[in-house]
Amino acid sequence: MGRLYAFRWLLTWLLPFLISTAALAEGSHHYRTRSSSEEGSGSALAVSPTSLQLAVGQHATVKVSNAVGTVRVSVASTKVATASVSGTSVTVTARSVGSTTLSIYDSRNTAVKVSVTVVGSVPVPVLSASPMAVSLTPGQTATVSILNASGTISAKVANTAIATATLSGTTLTVTGKSAGTTQITVSDSKYSITIGVTVSSTPPTSASAYTLLAWNDLGMHCMDGKDYSVFSILPPYNNLHAQLINTATNKLVTSGVTLTYESLADPTTGSLNTISSTKTNFWQYVQKLFGLNPAPDVGLTGNKVTSLTPNPMAYNATENWFEATAIPMTPYDDSMNTNYYPMVKVVARDSAGNVLAQARVVLPVSDEMSCASCHAPSSTNTAAMPKAGWITDPNPEIAWKKNILQLHDEKQAQDATYQAALKTSNYSSSGLLATVLSGTPVLCASCHSSNALGTAGAAGVEPLTQAVHSHHASVIDPATGTKMDSVTNRNSCYQCHPGSQTKCLRGAMGSAVDANGNQLMQCQSCHGVMSNVGKAGRVGWLDEPNCQSCHHDDTRETSAVDSSGALKVWTDATFATNANAPQAPYSLYRFSAGHGGLQCEACHGATHAVYPTSTVNDNILANDVQGHSGTIAECTACHQTVPTTNNGGPHGMHTVGQAWVKSHESYAKSNKTTCAYCHGADYRGSVLSELKVSRTFTVENGTKTFAAGHQMNCYDCHNGPNGG
Repeated sequence: MGRLYAFRWLLTWLLPFLISTAALAEGSHHYRTRSSSEEGSGSALAVSPTSLQLAVGQHATVKVSNAVGTVRVSVASTKVATASVSGTSVTVTARSVGSTTLSIYDSRNTAVKVSVTVVGSVPVPVLSASPMAVSLTPGQTATVSILNASGTISAKVANTAIATATLSGTTLTVTGKSAGTTQITVSDSKYSITIGVTVSSTPPTSASAYTLLAWNDLGMHCMDGKDYSVFSILPPYNNLHAQLINTATNKLVTSGVTLTYESLADPTTGSLNTISSTKTNFWQYVQKLFGLNPAPDVGLTGNKVTSLTPNPMAYNATENWFEATAIPMTPYDDSMNTNYYPMVKVVARDSAGNVLAQARVVLPVSDEMSCASCHAPSSTNTAAMPKAGWITDPNPEIAWKKNILQLHDEKQAQDATYQAALKTSNYSSSGLLATVLSGTPVLCASCHSSNALGTAGAAGVEPLTQAVHSHHASVIDPATGTKMDSVTNRNSCYQCHPGSQTKCLRGAMGSAVDANGNQLMQCQSCHGVMSNVGKAGRVGWLDEPNCQSCHHDDTRETSAVDSSGALKVWTDATFATNANAPQAPYSLYRFSAGHGGLQCEACHGATHAVYPTSTVNDNILANDVQGHSGTIAECTACHQTVPTTNNGGPHGMHTVGQAWVKSHESYAKSNKTTCAYCHGADYRGSVLSELKVSRTFTVENGTKTFAAGHQMNCYDCHNGPNGG
């Protein structure tokens, strides 16, 4: 398709280069293959060093020489250490105390061993500062806290005519001298960071005049994991969106500002994610998979992974948001601990560099998209075993991927459409496994069209989402012993999607329970069972559930689809998504906007992670903006002066808070039916009038306090809807 609608992964100008046969063919020449002269050269694969001793959190490099073809590495115990390949260098990261062995291979499949011993040590956090930028006027001072310093700290100002700085312990005091911009380099015994300084002749605009909202578009992005040498379904690719509100004018700010994103340490664990290239071999294979050659730590659309250096976001006039697409995040922090919910900081600055607002937001990513439960050599599912028997490999991820390709080849070998697709994609006529063994990894979306990746696929081949879901609907769930299509809870989806650890469905709907503590909604509640997702004619990533299928007429359905898997349709549009978003005839939540032009996700949270969620990091933004988790619904979050309105708020709401206590009487008298929509047909409250935090109101005879969870109703202060 011309645009990317699922993950907004590949921009329109980039798509012709993404999967083109020419690009793949050209990419096939960028890796060494074994020549006849090399075959008889007798040069044995060698590595240096052959043993390592590291402390937990340390990195080391093993150099490989005399390699023929592509270098691969496997680790006997990834609990002790992990390793990734870049050319002829293997980067080893120590994870926990113990011993393990690396096996390093080339295309001859001969292995050289490297012993690794990891001794105990607490990983030292990376040097950072808060804030990373300051704005001053001449004579004004600001303090910066230096965090995670190791050894002696020093600070050097690039231009002391603009600002000076003094250190006292871990506190840096910056003093403005004259208008301009400069940088302060802060160093400890291991690292150096830069702090931006802007000195203006007029005071910087108050940060309270702006509110910055930021979000990830899907609630969870997936990537294939650490290894891309066999095949790829999804690259490391995360999207960050943001909108800036001027709280004085109550308008979105779309020009005259710059927005950036940078790494942020987890406020609870200190986990920090500033690099990806040492954690996956994606950049080693990206050319052959996608026909592109981004630098390490740069994603497919040119945006960098989060780091301690701010990276720019671009304004998207079509969607009316700032964005950074294809951020190549991985779910492994800089100590190689798994973290599916890394934090980033988004900063808005004016044209003079003054900080207007900041936002702390999660950028979730998972590698739990796995087929290992059925296709790993250890699986008891004999139906998934290739006729030639299980393929094994020291790297478990490589093993199950090769088994899938072997099985795919066996089932499709005699099919003319399959042979034509192999030729179109410039893959070996002997099949996909043969293609991989010759040094070229396979992109599934090359043959199977994918709206997630914007690929057209090969003629006559089913779209990827249809092929995967329709086939596996009849597969026996190894956890339950029944067909996957018969399982109606999220556990069947979590066999492949993230997952039992990630728990992708973690938002308000996924967390909802009945009086007995049973989960009210599953993945199937919105998407239907697996055969519905994989039915012919369904347009993947566009034929999706929408809000109005469950939210209508003062009602909350617990299923968006009927027994056939079709979306339920109601006439009430109070909570409806926008028509033709992103294109006719679709109506998607993640592309819809509402009150004041704000995106629905800006206030309600990302798909699968609608506020509040069961994960702490998801709720940080809402807490920062309005003081509590949940939908951003406090008028004061975006309005310096709260307007009084009967129905001009989000979804036709009235003003929330004390102002409405004094203003609602005259409106309520003649609009009782309208009030009943949220306050209940009996005017005794409903879920739509539920308080998210405790509130105290001043009334005629004093004050009244209501606890969080209370459903506001006419009987709280009156003798019912007739007053008194």
